[in-house]
Amino acid sequence: MTNYQYLIIGGGMTAAAAVDGIREVDSTAKIGLISAELDAPYDRPPLSKALWKGKTLDTIWRKTENKGVKVHLGRVVKEIVPAQKRVVDDKGDIFTYQKLLLATGGKPRLLPFGEDQIIYFRSLADYRRLRALTETGRRFAVIGGGFIGSEIAAALALNGKEVVMIFPGKDIGDRVFPHALAQFVSNFYKQKGVEVLAGEKTTGLKTLGNQCVLNTSTNRKIVVDGVVAGVGIEPNVELAQTIGLKVENGIVVDEFMRTSEPDIYAAGDVAAFYNPALGRRIRVEHEDNANSMGRLAGRNMAGKSEPYDHLPSFYSDLFELGYEAVGELDSRLETFADWKRPNEEGVIYYLQSGRVRGVLLWNVWEQVEAARQLIAEPGPFTAEDLKGRLPAKTSNPKPDA
Repeated sequence: MTNYQYLIIGGGMTAAAAVDGIREVDSTAKIGLISAELDAPYDRPPLSKALWKGKTLDTIWRKTENKGVKVHLGRVVKEIVPAQKRVVDDKGDIFTYQKLLLATGGKPRLLPFGEDQIIYFRSLADYRRLRALTETGRRFAVIGGGFIGSEIAAALALNGKEVVMIFPGKDIGDRVFPHALAQFVSNFYKQKGVEVLAGEKTTGLKTLGNQCVLNTSTNRKIVVDGVVAGVGIEPNVELAQTIGLKVENGIVVDEFMRTSEPDIYAAGDVAAFYNPALGRRIRVEHEDNANSMGRLAGRNMAGKSEPYDHLPSFYSDLFELGYEAVGELDSRLETFADWKRPNEEGVIYYLQSGRVRGVLLWNVWEQVEAARQLIAEPGPFTAEDLKGRLPAKTSNPKPDA
């Protein structure tokens, strides 16, 4: 039996940030981290961005080993016994804790075919597998037109690969971008040499030697050297459910990241938290939330009582296009586009009942905090009120990660 004052289940960015938060408050207590991955904690965004643009693997590590943490890799937690503050992993090892953090993240949604042939791009292992395929492969299929799909398609094309994107929507990013912008992005990708098969579903996959043959809903047969899927994730709530924690689109936490069980906290992709600016409970699957929520969870586990009222932002690279965004981005909302240059530089506001719910900063930088403040304001706002409200502050290049 191994005893820890703080025990973290999960080995991603949230877990690494929680270690930092604990150490800001408690510099000596024993911290344990149990991760199903074989790799120590690392930053995820570079897997679909910077590593394809020349950054090296040594830039992604979170260096938890320098912070007095015992990291148990390749372990899956099978049981939590809150009454005894005890955790058991798949090797039968037992750990005890005073405070426990569930930073279990999410697992990719799987397609009903393809089994081992499809790379569900999420982990460093997935990156290594895809990178190895690109050493010899020439043509790749990307299933999904959302956040991960659009990034991976761009990354592969930038590395000289033939890419075909397959997704059921009308355009790339059409769940997030207003129709005109989504249409522009699809055409932009086509100009970059990406074959965009919108309005199509992938219905099956067969292997042909070292290649894969994808069947689509319009009876196409697409032969490729590798298949990547980015069709969303499901939060890993199974452990939480086994001990009766409140679960509702993630593990429900209060403003201090505490679950319904005393001394058990949750943070990151798996946590559903109330956001004051939006006035509702949300779950966010992006880097900013992982880092900020994980850090504050660690601080609160170590004795602080600091509420999490942060509205997380996110960002993406699409060839030479890029954006930062904050709040609720849903193309079904009313939108107002304040363009400096149509589809190339400007701000899109997402509104509901005269209130700003989200802001998309399209090739506009250093305005995330101003966007957060705007979302927190009650309004009501008209298009005229918003015109010129968030101009670009600088001409700095987009962030790279």
